[in-house]
Amino acid sequence: MKTIKIILLLIFISGFFTGCKKFLALDPLSNLSGNNFWRSKEDADAFTNGNYELLRKAVTREDLTLPAGNDEFPFFILGGDFRGAPIIRNTAWDRVYLDHIRQNDLRRFFAAQTSSDIYWRNIWNMERFSEWDRFYKVVSSANIAVENISKMTDASISEADKKRFIAENVFLRCFTYLLMVRQWGDVPYYTNAFQSDALARTPALEVLQNCVKDMDAVRNDLPWTYDNPVFVAVRAMKGSALDLLMHLNMWSAFFDKDNPQKYYEAAAKYGDELFTGNAGAYSLLPLTRTSEIFKGRSREGLFEIPQNKNYNESFGWSTYYDHVHKPYDNLASTVYPYIWYTKAYMEKLYPPSIADARKTYWYNEPTMYNENSSFYVLKFLISRSETDQNTKLFDASQTVFRYSEALLMYAEALAEIGNDEKAKEVLNVVRARAGASDITTGGEALKTDIFWERQRELMGEGHYWYDMVRTRRILTNEFGLKPSVEDFNSGAWTWPISRNAKINNPKMTLNTFWE
Repeated sequence: MKTIKIILLLIFISGFFTGCKKFLALDPLSNLSGNNFWRSKEDADAFTNGNYELLRKAVTREDLTLPAGNDEFPFFILGGDFRGAPIIRNTAWDRVYLDHIRQNDLRRFFAAQTSSDIYWRNIWNMERFSEWDRFYKVVSSANIAVENISKMTDASISEADKKRFIAENVFLRCFTYLLMVRQWGDVPYYTNAFQSDALARTPALEVLQNCVKDMDAVRNDLPWTYDNPVFVAVRAMKGSALDLLMHLNMWSAFFDKDNPQKYYEAAAKYGDELFTGNAGAYSLLPLTRTSEIFKGRSREGLFEIPQNKNYNESFGWSTYYDHVHKPYDNLASTVYPYIWYTKAYMEKLYPPSIADARKTYWYNEPTMYNENSSFYVLKFLISRSETDQNTKLFDASQTVFRYSEALLMYAEALAEIGNDEKAKEVLNVVRARAGASDITTGGEALKTDIFWERQRELMGEGHYWYDMVRTRRILTNEFGLKPSVEDFNSGAWTWPISRNAKINNPKMTLNTFWE
């Protein structure tokens, strides 16, 4: 019976939204949303697992039955790591999309003009960067879960379990809204289980603060961690929620730029709870155990999207690792990696004369400043003998939130409210793990040091562009893209919204900067 229910659930999740002409349209057609399904803890758990899978499909490959190269979507790497970044394309490959994304030339990125443009547009399914339907599948399904689990009365599910499942789905909903706001700014917002009426775009700040309210109300219903290691970091934990709440507030400060302090104070409050109250659930692993961090489910992980080769799961070519590694079966090759970073930027991150163990464990230190094919990154290499990593089928996770990232966000919030001493204490926890000297600055200089520590620590984890935008440091950028203030304020930091969003929705507007 359990197998039958799960099969029906997967059919429901994959087909429930297919063919909807309204971008938010949902009709309660499936008995899985009624009394025939929502009876046991098993049902709630299966549906919640399905929602994590919907999130995975929204930001990675959607059809795992297709071979790598046929269903790619590099959401984190292109949208977070390479957009506007100080990268140089290896001209041994005609990967011109890297030039477009580096220059923030999204019109060219979408409007493929050459045969190479067309080829890579199709490989990467680039239109998905303008489409939000997959994200709304996560939101809608999470809303269904919250409503139905709250009504469950079966003896097999305790009140504590009901609260945890609800909190997990609230996390998925709020995290998805954060992704969409970072992508498009204002987006339609709703939390009712079956939304069919056309909606206008809700102001981004309102969306974020609604999510803060919802997530804050249920965060204590999540465990700090799980006894079952399979669930650690890949299902929402209290640390996941607290880090999300920090991001929601720090982005609120971006949108409410004239009144940012209350959001910084809120972020610092959540960071303090994470830092002082997690009872050892999370810790920074030694850099000698880097492969464990990015393999996933470690004590450093707060939230990640797993890849399990036993289930034939593969992110395919859509990973940061795929672009910057040097394959260990062909070290003499000059066609890999696909990109390298500028020498000026790398020297800013890691001054050659200053000790930092990340240079040893995350890079090939002798060549990390080279602007040629001898540059490569070891950070995400699960094993130097892991030949599967060259074939894209290996066990690893797409890191989204981890403890060091959360500590640096906490330090940033502390510095913004003027608590420099505590900010330095937290910042230097991350630096101590790397064997780097303590930061001793204060004021604006400390804020700058924290920003660069995030750049240093999180390269390849999908934060570069969003940190540059959120802090507005993109406007004074000395190493990569620097848009004009006018373009930035007009929406140059956003992505275009597909015209499909206007189908059957007279209330919908698009991001006019890209029109």
